[in-house]
Amino acid sequence: MDEVGRGALAGPVSVGVVVIDETVRTAPTGVKDSKLLTHRARTALVPRIERWAVAHAVGHASNDEIDEIGIMAALRLAGVRALEAVAARGVVPDLVILDGNHDWLTAPDEVGLLAFAGDGSDDGAGSVGTPPVTTMIKADMKCSSVAAASVLAKVERDGLMVGLGEEHPDYGWTLNKGYAAPEHLDALGRLGPCRWHRRSWRLPGVPGLPSPAVAGPDDPGARALLEPAAAAVLNEMVDPRDASVPGRAPDLPHLPHLTPLTGTDDT
Repeated sequence: MDEVGRGALAGPVSVGVVVIDETVRTAPTGVKDSKLLTHRARTALVPRIERWAVAHAVGHASNDEIDEIGIMAALRLAGVRALEAVAARGVVPDLVILDGNHDWLTAPDEVGLLAFAGDGSDDGAGSVGTPPVTTMIKADMKCSSVAAASVLAKVERDGLMVGLGEEHPDYGWTLNKGYAAPEHLDALGRLGPCRWHRRSWRLPGVPGLPSPAVAGPDDPGARALLEPAAAAVLNEMVDPRDASVPGRAPDLPHLPHLTPLTGTDDT
């Protein structure tokens, strides 16, 4: 599994999952960390990855959910949704590999390798149990399935942001996909945020809020952009599968056929 959109100022955070087993062939040629590929190369890889994998999915958590529960819990919520999608097709992973050194997927009340020790039923909130997780530094460079998951997540999220950019063209999301690019910051300063912005963040250029340094795609420093209240929620590590958390992202548009990407690649 891999995530994209963590450091964006607008739009969802998205998590891709690609399931493989001993029966799959060698990964499609060219699969690597999505940030190292052009949008054309990523888009061309999607159908090849989908044919290669045993199962695949992308889960999203909306900007409203990020504001409500914090970015880390929203990552977990998006990841759980991706796992639920593959579980609906009868596929339950035995192990999840995450890029980096932080397990953002396992809920605080789960105990790593004991996650499947129960009876296999869900937790009452409509979610599947979290498989055991292992983290790997530079997994998107070393592990084909993680790299493939990053490609699927980025292409799908980019398509969503292109669609939202058609509603709000002034922010330049067709080009910057919601990250803190100059044209996005200029529009924020002139127009303020729209309904797709993460309003719990200290949005650069918005009057009355500090203007932090520009954050690049999936910048781990994005946590520093959170308002103190949102940071407190993040530190509590809210379980997104709690019944009080919405089971889906109702305001996130569904684009079954991704819009072809245009313009300059955000990386």
